[in-house]
Amino acid sequence: EQKAASNAISTIVRYPELTDLVEALTEIAQEEMKHFGMVLERIKERGFTLGYERKDDYVADLAKFIKRGGSREEQLVDRLLFAAMIEARSCERFRMLSEKIEDAALAEFYRELMISEAGHYTTFIGFARKYGGNVNVDERWQQFLDHEAEVIQNYGKKETMHG
Repeated sequence: EQKAASNAISTIVRYPELTDLVEALTEIAQEEMKHFGMVLERIKERGFTLGYERKDDYVADLAKFIKRGGSREEQLVDRLLFAAMIEARSCERFRMLSEKIEDAALAEFYRELMISEAGHYTTFIGFARKYGGNVNVDERWQQFLDHEAEVIQNYGKKETMHG
């Protein structure tokens, strides 16, 4: 949640002229930090403390696919598609947790997070299409999906979940 908020803020800083994007990302950043606060509260309720940030190899490997050169338009599309991918996978993760966890309150919490992440995913995809200009967003999205498939395949059969 912290990284998602940070990514939204970073995109705002890079593209301040896109007012509707800035407004949407401001809401997402605030919502992600609210989620972080809710997660922190549940951690404390269970007698735990927040741990140090762990390196997320999945996210790092996906981030390598983001274009570093090209036009501002291409860079924006890649940032938005990267964010959409992370949100989509978070949505899936929260769905699985909400369906499998025995604690009813925690299951409902994860279900609410799932719904929120799904909304973020569609927001990022929508803005990529809106501001994609000459970029074939659907083709680039498929390239992201193909890259992700390679990343996952390289991890082998060990059970992992990003985040």
